[in-house]
Amino acid sequence: MHGKPLVLFLSLCLSSLPVWAQVEVERPYWFVLERGKQHFRNGDYGRALIAFEDARNQRRAMYTRMEQDMIAVLSIAEVRRLGDALDLVEKYIAERGRIDAARALEELYYRVPRESLENSALRTLEEFDRLKAYPEAEYWIGETYRTEGEPGIALRQFRKAYEQRSFLETPGFDTDILYKIADIHRIRQEYTLMERNLLEILTKDSLWSQDSSTFVRSAMTRTVENDGIDRFLTLYRYDNPVTLRAHRLLGFYYSSSGRHSRAVEHLMFAFLIQNSIFIDDIIRSQYDYTFTTLNNLLDEVMRRPALASYFEGTEYYKTLYYLGTSFFGSGKLNAARYFWTACAGRQDAGEWRARSQAQLRSPFIEPAVELP
Repeated sequence: MHGKPLVLFLSLCLSSLPVWAQVEVERPYWFVLERGKQHFRNGDYGRALIAFEDARNQRRAMYTRMEQDMIAVLSIAEVRRLGDALDLVEKYIAERGRIDAARALEELYYRVPRESLENSALRTLEEFDRLKAYPEAEYWIGETYRTEGEPGIALRQFRKAYEQRSFLETPGFDTDILYKIADIHRIRQEYTLMERNLLEILTKDSLWSQDSSTFVRSAMTRTVENDGIDRFLTLYRYDNPVTLRAHRLLGFYYSSSGRHSRAVEHLMFAFLIQNSIFIDDIIRSQYDYTFTTLNNLLDEVMRRPALASYFEGTEYYKTLYYLGTSFFGSGKLNAARYFWTACAGRQDAGEWRARSQAQLRSPFIEPAVELP
């Protein structure tokens, strides 16, 4: 067959298929979300937004339909006489071949631990209602609006996503959402709200939030004051990159508002995390590496492109400089000098080297910090 006969033949074959086979199969909500992410990465924000909203609506519709399937069964007089016993209702569904309700329960048990339902049929309806939430879609809708210059709408979406965080499928994604919320407040100069969200992130920092944290911070501070930076980094390690930025931003914020003691605590944690990441990464490729001095460590970091890139992204020298000014503002001149000296001795520290040198000549308290 050639040309038109072939086209005609294919058309006849397709027309003979059942109607359901001729209709494009609806993509699952998670597939639609991933398609939206692809549009977003390609800069096609209009199509991305449509996909994210479709994904949210599809998930809501799916669990609404499952909720209705269960309501239909629970409304049957014979089932009502069984009371709230989920096991009896499930047995009825299996014996009577209620396929839709059986599929709904199968999906529910996949999403929710069966024991958490406490054998309550009515609890299944509550869970189906909760499962209509789709925080990932809410987040990406917000991210699209943020990228398009609509921070107010984005903030509402991020908050909605965070409220629905118990349904997030990616561990730790709730922290990413909090950072987005904090960033919008920072840009809008709503610093109290920024602070609140950053502190919430730090509730996930076990060393920071545990009962003994005050003792640990005091011990760390004493080590710096009495023995210097090199001894501090010899004794302590804390590799927690998730909370690094929260500590750093809070440290800058407290420094700018004159709360130097609080700034010291957060910037010291940020400094410790930064260097712990460097040391641990070096040890992974050079098992016999031993930390000796901060200067030697930074030389090693600069020889490794991946670490050097990460170094720039963590505002290392800015952290070093303001840790010095915060110690000075807290009345700890010796500790302040340790950090200013370390920063002043680095050729690559740029602005922060010059500012550290000025502090070493004549120490002063910075009047303000421009938050990043």
